[in-house]
Amino acid sequence: MMPRAWLAGALLLLALAARAAVDLDLAVTLEPATRRLEAIAELPSGGRTFQFALHESLSVREVQAPAGQSVAASLAGSRGDGTRTWRIALPAGVDRVRIAYGGTLPATETGRDHRQVLQGQPPMAAAAGSFLAAGSGWYPQPPLALFSYRVRVSVPGEQRAVVPGSLRLERLPRTAADRYEAEFEFAQPTDGVDLMAGPWRVRERLMARDGVSPLRLRTYFPPPLDGEPGLAEGYLADSARYLERYSALIGAYPYDAFSIVASPLPTGLGMPTLTYIGVDVLRLPFIRATSLGHEVLHNWWGNGVHVDARMGNWSEGLTTFLADYAYSEERSLAAAQAMRLAWLRDAAALPASAQPALRDFRSRRHGAEATVGYGKAAMFFLALRDQIGAVAFAQGLRDFWQAQRFRHASWDDLRRAFEHAAGGDLRGVFEQWLSSRQLPVFTVDDAVASRSPSGHRLRLTLRQGSPALAVRLPVEIAGGTDSVTRWVDVTGERSLAEFDLDFLPERIRIDPEARTWRRLHEAELPLILRRWVGALKPRWLVVGGDAAFHEAAETLAGRFFERPAARLAPADLRAALAAGEALMIVGTPAAVDAALLANGLPLQAQSLGANATRGSAQVWTVERGPLLAVAARDAAALRSLARPLPHYGGQSWLVFDGAQASERGLWPAEVPVFAVRGEAPAARRRRPRQRTRGAAVAPRSS
Repeated sequence: MMPRAWLAGALLLLALAARAAVDLDLAVTLEPATRRLEAIAELPSGGRTFQFALHESLSVREVQAPAGQSVAASLAGSRGDGTRTWRIALPAGVDRVRIAYGGTLPATETGRDHRQVLQGQPPMAAAAGSFLAAGSGWYPQPPLALFSYRVRVSVPGEQRAVVPGSLRLERLPRTAADRYEAEFEFAQPTDGVDLMAGPWRVRERLMARDGVSPLRLRTYFPPPLDGEPGLAEGYLADSARYLERYSALIGAYPYDAFSIVASPLPTGLGMPTLTYIGVDVLRLPFIRATSLGHEVLHNWWGNGVHVDARMGNWSEGLTTFLADYAYSEERSLAAAQAMRLAWLRDAAALPASAQPALRDFRSRRHGAEATVGYGKAAMFFLALRDQIGAVAFAQGLRDFWQAQRFRHASWDDLRRAFEHAAGGDLRGVFEQWLSSRQLPVFTVDDAVASRSPSGHRLRLTLRQGSPALAVRLPVEIAGGTDSVTRWVDVTGERSLAEFDLDFLPERIRIDPEARTWRRLHEAELPLILRRWVGALKPRWLVVGGDAAFHEAAETLAGRFFERPAARLAPADLRAALAAGEALMIVGTPAAVDAALLANGLPLQAQSLGANATRGSAQVWTVERGPLLAVAARDAAALRSLARPLPHYGGQSWLVFDGAQASERGLWPAEVPVFAVRGEAPAARRRRPRQRTRGAAVAPRSS
């Protein structure tokens, strides 16, 4: 006798048969409390031998050809990623197959941190929330790069389920024994299917659109989150605002729905027609003003136009530029500059050997990948807009969308769209940005002011490292209360530029607004936590505290560093400081201060001032060592840091109340100022020029 859930799935599949054909038909019955999954998939085979992967928790029940004849399926081995390969040999002339499969899924691991989520997870189920991610092996993948699908899902009546796509059918439970059933269809070509379920309350708002059916906006929130006054309504209103914004900028929204779905995991994922965000993150007041728009925009970039990853991922950088950075520009010039500086500081915190090329970026799993795939890519789009102009840049976006929607597109496709809009060749610009692994350093080699018929002339020589890059570099020239910014095309290791000015130039600042991808000067680089997060060989030690405190310190170190960290004994602190490698000391406030004092380092109060006694834990960087200090009141305070601390890589110091950062900041930093010298009298001009040739002008603080 077939299992009851399998029969239910078969009946669901019969209901699908009357609808228009799609590449993949799925009928799914999910029991979150017991984690049982039973499903039937109908899909193309791509030939007489069809191989597909399923998660190791799932097994094939039965395989049928369209005419109803049974077909044998056999295991072909493990793939080493938690999935197993199944093989089916089909009769001649058969090009579609129906596969019944099922099993008990792993339990949802709510303790996973954001890095573990980014690195992938198995299909997981629980009454508190289930996430069956595309790529986790929860369904047989069609042998197509892009495919359409339909999913009919059945869950217990207290649960709700959602799949990216158009909601074609929804049956709500009328009694406690009834089930919730829904049918979703994704008719456009896509590359995967995600399924989410949870004990959600659903709110809906219809958004009118010209000439087409209204857009269905929804929130899927658990009761406590849904009950927070104004929260769900705010997410619906802000989603509508972002959808209108990007439809006007790029082209009409390509779907008929958008949902905000609460996750029990620390996720922040964008999928076609929805975003899946951690329930704790959804409560943060700034998410609707930042991350929500980013995820809405992914419906165009990444989900509407798919990334051809062979040449790298352009989607995250373009989305960051048009969302996160654009919002900063709209808030203020200072906010935009602060974001650019944060990207450059993150890049400077990476070891030179860890600087990736932009074309190497595929997805964000570590800080180095985020630095290049989000920060450097966004800076590239800023430089490109500066070069071709805002009008041509906007036209290039619209052209790219119209030409590539629901197709795989590469950096080359993007380049061609901007070339057409700008009317010029951009191959050299794209190639340098995509291939270079450098953070170029720019300095003033010489700056000489002289009299000219129009007032004053500045002769400026700039130097960069080798190999030289071609860069448009902004230079601020100031004298007295006057200042002007001029752009210099730097092409070699030494570049000469001359400017006629109506004031006497006295000082130079290179790229004072941080608009160029470059290595910041030391004066611009306050020590930030990112230096420790991405360290190649991190080390740590714990001082003071009991056994529970030491256990909490080990958990913190395991989650904070991106690479395995070596634990040291307190007696090794002096030698570790002398070695100059990234070192973190964790302890009670008194024990940390004792260790600092013994090694001639400033005490906690000297670094943090009044913040040294606030909160349950304090974190700060110390120039010598370099050293990262973490002082926590007790083991509970230390455990509270394990999840949030890695998110604050751009900070120099923080104060925590539990898991909440109540205070944070950066140590002071300044753009270096280079002095302009006056031209020597004619009779003495030759010898001074010979003596100073090739010597950089010494910077001074502004």
